[in-house]
Amino acid sequence: MVLLALMIAMMLAMLDNMIVGTAMPTIVGELGGMEHLAWVVTGYTLATAASTPIWGKLGDMYGRKGAFLTSIVIFLVGSALSGMAQDMGQLIGFRALQGLGAGGLIVGVMAIIGDLVPPRERGKYQGMMAAVMALAMIGGPLVGGSITDNWGWRWSFYINLPLGVVALVLVTAVLHLPKKRAKAGIDYLGILLLTVGITSIVLVTTWGGSEYAWTSARIMELIGMGVAALVGFVFWQMRAAEPVLPLHIFQSRNFTLMAVIGFVVGFVMFGATLFLPLYQQAVQGASATNSGLLLLPMLGAMLVTSLVVGRVITSSGRYKVFPVVGGVLMVVGMYLLSQMDTSTTRLTSGLYMAVLGLGMGCLMQITMLVAQNSVQMKDMGVASSSATLFRTLGSSYGVAIMGALFNHQVQHVMAEKAGALGKNVTETSARLDAKSLQHLPPLAREAYQHAVSAGTHAAFLPGAVIALVVLVAALFVKEVPLRSGQETASADGADSVSASMAEAV
Repeated sequence: MVLLALMIAMMLAMLDNMIVGTAMPTIVGELGGMEHLAWVVTGYTLATAASTPIWGKLGDMYGRKGAFLTSIVIFLVGSALSGMAQDMGQLIGFRALQGLGAGGLIVGVMAIIGDLVPPRERGKYQGMMAAVMALAMIGGPLVGGSITDNWGWRWSFYINLPLGVVALVLVTAVLHLPKKRAKAGIDYLGILLLTVGITSIVLVTTWGGSEYAWTSARIMELIGMGVAALVGFVFWQMRAAEPVLPLHIFQSRNFTLMAVIGFVVGFVMFGATLFLPLYQQAVQGASATNSGLLLLPMLGAMLVTSLVVGRVITSSGRYKVFPVVGGVLMVVGMYLLSQMDTSTTRLTSGLYMAVLGLGMGCLMQITMLVAQNSVQMKDMGVASSSATLFRTLGSSYGVAIMGALFNHQVQHVMAEKAGALGKNVTETSARLDAKSLQHLPPLAREAYQHAVSAGTHAAFLPGAVIALVVLVAALFVKEVPLRSGQETASADGADSVSASMAEAV
């Protein structure tokens, strides 16, 4: 019953953006505010990223169950208010509130699994959560389109309420965890500095190259503010009585390596999920309606692999081979995808995507499993939140960097092949929807297909190079066989596991 509640909570957090993304054209049509459209997603992402480490620490200090229930309630209140929004300003504010709760959902699920499940069993359960994530990415656009067409866009938010109430009731009734009460107070200064730093980073990657030029004063100000806040945060964490992100967890080699791997996985995965459907629609003529199905080879392979890897880890207690194999497959998959051109068939691109999906399936739950196994039980929440945060930051950078490379190449090829016409077509954006593409003259349409193919190559080839970091980091992972009882890492931050066994709650 607890597992069911956790899976529902994970589904809520992962499904929401996918559903809302499909409903956005309808929302703008009713509420207006097209110029603020991006903030509906950005506000949610910012709140989720900034609150993630805070929820993890609150769970460690005051108890996992209370923090998790609070995050569910905040998410549901944000969902209800978003559904009732009367203008774009209200919707952006309520989406930020919703994102604040979503940060606690993801961290809470992983930390509670860490509390309840012995290390050797965690791979199986975290594999299930990775599978839920893949299902949400596949089904989200389909569900969102169906809800919007039949019930209206407001139900894209209201649909969270019955599912959330079920999770709330189940967690309240059947989850029993020991209550905690920290003697030290909350690290408010650390929270402020970390929030400013994370917010600045996400805004730089969101606005850079789109809203503002990378060299503009606004972007430079954000970079300076973010760097100053993060440097100040590091110095303060060395002095704080109860730091929001204890720096001693990074003394563990495995934990640090998992943070690096998680960052690269987020970089590659979200970059791929953004540009692959664009390639298939523009070059291969696929329909935009079922955009989630375009990624089925990648996400399906990721889903199956996550489940299989989790089972193998549970039965064998060993895991190092999977980040190594996953790193190899990710590099190969990204390289193959970078070689696609206007003559690549759907079958071929599907096979390439499947290779990348197999690699990500080997890595998704490993980062969380090893990160949790590398810290003491008292730091389970911050370990879970840190692993999630690095993946989130990686996704922000992946979308920004791969997007900048893609846009630059598309605009260059369009100007080269279609002259002034091509430059005018992509002057405001290098990404055209299916409807806009149909209205282009034949010359511009053919040029755009070549341009998207070149842009995909420009984005994915550097992605393959960056994916090499996963392989290198995986080779340095120190494998500590997972035992069948709950274990904690030694207090000095090393990756050896103590022999003491704690009864699973």
